[in-house]
Amino acid sequence: MFANVPTVLTPLRARLLLVLAVLLAVLAPTAPGAVAAGKPETGTARPGAEVVAVTRVADRQVDLSVRSAALGGRTVDVRLLTPDGWDPNDRRHRQHWPTLWLLHGCCGDYTSWTSMTDVAETDSLRDVLVVMPEAGWNGWYSDWWNHGQGGDPAWETFHTKELRHLLERDWGAGSNRVVAGLSMGGQGALLYAARHPGMFKATAAFSGSAHPLLNEESIDRIMGFFAGQGNDPLRVWGDPVAQRRIWQAHDPFHLAKRLRSIPVYLSCGDGTTGPLDPPGATSALEADFNRQNHALAAELERVGARHVTTNFYGPGTHGWAYWERELHASLPMLLGALGVGD
Repeated sequence: MFANVPTVLTPLRARLLLVLAVLLAVLAPTAPGAVAAGKPETGTARPGAEVVAVTRVADRQVDLSVRSAALGGRTVDVRLLTPDGWDPNDRRHRQHWPTLWLLHGCCGDYTSWTSMTDVAETDSLRDVLVVMPEAGWNGWYSDWWNHGQGGDPAWETFHTKELRHLLERDWGAGSNRVVAGLSMGGQGALLYAARHPGMFKATAAFSGSAHPLLNEESIDRIMGFFAGQGNDPLRVWGDPVAQRRIWQAHDPFHLAKRLRSIPVYLSCGDGTTGPLDPPGATSALEADFNRQNHALAAELERVGARHVTTNFYGPGTHGWAYWERELHASLPMLLGALGVGD
């Protein structure tokens, strides 16, 4: 295409080419999805995410409002429960803290753990940075399939890439991490540990969706959650038959081999009335998740996992009183994996 370009340019042609080059440089589009990241005051543009507001909500509790490229440029909140001595503004002596990622369940949000449990008053967490990110009402800790188009929402990318890099660069989070969660967040904790080998040193799931492909009842139940708030349920992982590989890639049972090298804590009730329930309370959801967790535990044993702790405590429904108790029960394992309290 350059065969007819003269080897010697006239002054007029040279000026025209110079003007064209300048216009192209000014009008050239930036890389798609490029968003500034980090503290606003740094003025440093980085791809991924940026903190646009910081709010201190209580002693040791700080909320970060984060604008995310993975979420289509939307802004979501992340709550930090900070350790004693945490000071991200001290760049010269900044400490990078062992980090517990604590994931909320369906129909909850980033405030759930601090509003529904005593996590903020737990003394054993005063040497740990606890990260409680927003994950959507029913985001399922996944990059949604969106009928093959991908894109917003991409919760997994937001958490494991954008937010992780942001926290470790600017907010004192270290690379020594563990992850725990309840219900939808229990599935998320297992998925993140399995799908990102080496990222988390231990994982704990309380009443988690541990094997959504267990049977038709389990599939129908999670599809019902996917359809929440008027959503098209096929947007999340697609059809459980046609997109079977995507479903399996988000089913902890089918990822059991990837969990066999780290400590895993699984707990669940059986859905009948338990000691922390009002009289007559039952939960078909908990009964389903109980069967799923038993299946995952058996699969972990089959693939040779040697660091699995289970607490299948029998009577108990799908409620916060149990999840608070199970967080405390799992903390020795989680903190031990972080080397905290040794």
